[in-house]
Amino acid sequence: KKKAEVKVIEKAFGEQEEEKEARQKTAHPSMTNTRGEGLVTTPPDVNKSIEEAETAFSKKEFTRSRHAIRQAILGIEMQIGQNILEGLPDKVGTIPANTEMDRVASSGIGFVGLTIERVYRSDDQELKVTVANDAALLSAVNMYMTSGYYEQSSDEQQYKEVDYKGYRGILEYDDAEGYTLSVPFGQSSVIVFNGVNFADEGAIMTAAGNIDIENIKKELGEK
Repeated sequence: KKKAEVKVIEKAFGEQEEEKEARQKTAHPSMTNTRGEGLVTTPPDVNKSIEEAETAFSKKEFTRSRHAIRQAILGIEMQIGQNILEGLPDKVGTIPANTEMDRVASSGIGFVGLTIERVYRSDDQELKVTVANDAALLSAVNMYMTSGYYEQSSDEQQYKEVDYKGYRGILEYDDAEGYTLSVPFGQSSVIVFNGVNFADEGAIMTAAGNIDIENIKKELGEK
């Protein structure tokens, strides 16, 4: 389950890093860039994309029309992601949000493939909140939960079923990575909390409780 989570999240946010690395490899070897603030993230103009799609469709330019529709969907999903980020608290307990690390990624295909991430960080604690409207990740989590694997009992058991605001979730612990709480909700969404240096499961559950999952569910149009 964890490998599936990491794979989906890395795929969502990894494409931009790959493009950046590719540009760096092709740069002149004797010159290193030391200035510049990068590119401003500008979501596609939804209305303009819809107009382009209609114009292209009327001309039977279907490939162009499909591309414009995808751009429109991408613009909508990026706005949904920003709305979810705006609805998240500025602090979780005493841990402030590092909004410079906010990330939104979308495949622009349907409403499956939208990933939102926010990091709360203090000197010695971190809570990363990832919302994924992704059928692949939800399938992996549900498979893990229905398999009963986490129900195995032993002295070294590091995972358990928990109740998160009325939703069934899985809480895991790893000495190196800390706590991970995965909560599926709606038809195709999951929220994952990664907590580092939390004292116990009560502390991570309290921290995760600061997030309004019902507002996220509403923004995603989940039922």
